Amino acid sequence: MAGSPHTPHAEAPPAVVDVLVVDDQETYLSVARYVVGATPGFRVAGEATSGEDAVRLAAALRPGLVLMDINLPGISGIEATRRLLAAAPDAVVLLMSTYPASDLPQDARASGARAYVHKEDLAPDVLVAVMAGRLDPGF
Repeated sequence: MAGSPHTPHAEAPPAVVDVLVVDDQETYLSVARYVVGATPGFRVAGEATSGEDAVRLAAALRPGLVLMDINLPGISGIEATRRLLAAAPDAVVLLMSTYPASDLPQDARASGARAYVHKEDLAPDVLVAVMAGRLDPGF
């Protein structure tokens, strides 16, 4: 209508990245929960303590990001990553461990994970960078 005041459209809120945290140690689950909670636009959607649970939850939750420990009971985080990405190919997987990158198994890179980070280096800027494709793969 001519002459009517223009009502600006409100900006849509930023998309929230659902994160699946996978680790068998409560200490690291707690740290990952804290880091995700401290990162604007990210939220913990689920947690798993084994590779099998991670694959099952990823298929159900369809997370945008998976923080995957490499050493897990049952199947390894590397094998879980392969299976998870087959079921949820849009997920971004960030492998984590206390090992230096030089000690990672050879198949870590071939798992389909986008990057590797030492658990001590997990921080909000790492989550943002991995989702933006700006994080050095690290392996």
